[in-house]
Amino acid sequence: MTDPKTIAFYDGAADNYDKCFDSGSSSKSLQDFLSLLPDGGDILDLGCGPARASVHMRAAGFNPDPVDASDGMIELANEAHNIGARKLTFDELDMVAAYDGVWANFSLLHAPKPDLPKHFSAIASALRDGGVFHVAMKVGTGEKRDHIDRLYTFVTVDELQQLLRDAGFEVLGFEEGREAGMAGTIDPFVNMRARKIA
Repeated sequence: MTDPKTIAFYDGAADNYDKCFDSGSSSKSLQDFLSLLPDGGDILDLGCGPARASVHMRAAGFNPDPVDASDGMIELANEAHNIGARKLTFDELDMVAAYDGVWANFSLLHAPKPDLPKHFSAIASALRDGGVFHVAMKVGTGEKRDHIDRLYTFVTVDELQQLLRDAGFEVLGFEEGREAGMAGTIDPFVNMRARKIA
């Protein structure tokens, strides 16, 4: 995420965002993702927000590396969970074979659409051979800002599958659904899991 208005929103709304999405339990999509990883594996939580997913990863015996572009989210995550969250934008992702998994749950949807191929390639480089990538995006076409001024990029299910294949992944499975976010609208989404081809 590099859009200044989107980052500014999350800097100022970290507490409200955390309250909005805190279910207190691990989601099925996170459990499905973790089941594909080796015990104690290293996981990049890309766009971690309040880092609740990383908390569940740590509790399950994994080694999470939570990163976010928002100072407000990083501060909240570390104060609440002592989780070692740090600042990193999508454009700064340059690790090589450092992780067994990458969790990008509704974070890459804030990247400009033309940048998605390079971000997916950088994620592939950051993963070890056979590593697993979870990505969740809103389903649709084009780009737009919501009424609270966040930039959104939408993809179709076919587009997301092609982005993954082009970056060197094998798609393992996906689920579609609809849910309400902070903007109050109920939007279609897709969760997709893929494995880096050795």
